[in-house]
Amino acid sequence: MDDFYKKILDNNKEWVVKALENDPNYFADLAKGQTPPLLWIGCSDSRVPANEIIGAKPGEVFVHRNIANMVVHSDMNMLSVLDYAVNVLKVKHVIVCGHYGCGGVKAAMGNQSIGIIDNWIRHIKDVYRLHSAYLDSIFDETTRFNTFVEINVKEQVFDLAKTSIVQTAWKNKQNLTLHGWVYGLNSGFVTDLNVNMSTNQELDEVYQLNL
Repeated sequence: MDDFYKKILDNNKEWVVKALENDPNYFADLAKGQTPPLLWIGCSDSRVPANEIIGAKPGEVFVHRNIANMVVHSDMNMLSVLDYAVNVLKVKHVIVCGHYGCGGVKAAMGNQSIGIIDNWIRHIKDVYRLHSAYLDSIFDETTRFNTFVEINVKEQVFDLAKTSIVQTAWKNKQNLTLHGWVYGLNSGFVTDLNVNMSTNQELDEVYQLNL
């Protein structure tokens, strides 16, 4: 058996033992159900673990992850997670968390074909196109890259707000706020981008649904 594979199985056994030592009812309580206050939409990058970043326990964060933390309106996986989180779990917060150094965002800035992921990257390229005048005016490549990461997160928050799922919740006076964060791989800190939405009034009128 591969050493790494064996190691992670052994790690699981050790983790169970330690958890039960601290709380004999740990797993019994988890099995009763979940009432997380937060939905986290993050990047699939292995260096960005949602729970660990914010010090949350199992059961406190409902998670959806994809390449470059995108909110794509035709993505039934994301929409299903969002619908369940908002309408069943009644989460109070949805955080879109990107990260500096994101490979998906970096790929969207170039023209190299990677494979089937090119079709996903196109959605990120659409964000660049919307903000190309500003981004192209930034001559330092690293600064432009970091700025694009931030802009992409903000646009995904707006795309969340455009969904009928979120707007229906707001119409029904549900306590739901959307947030945009960026995580620093080299520091561990998150930056709140101050795009915090609890109403569709910040959207262009064409996106404000009459529900």
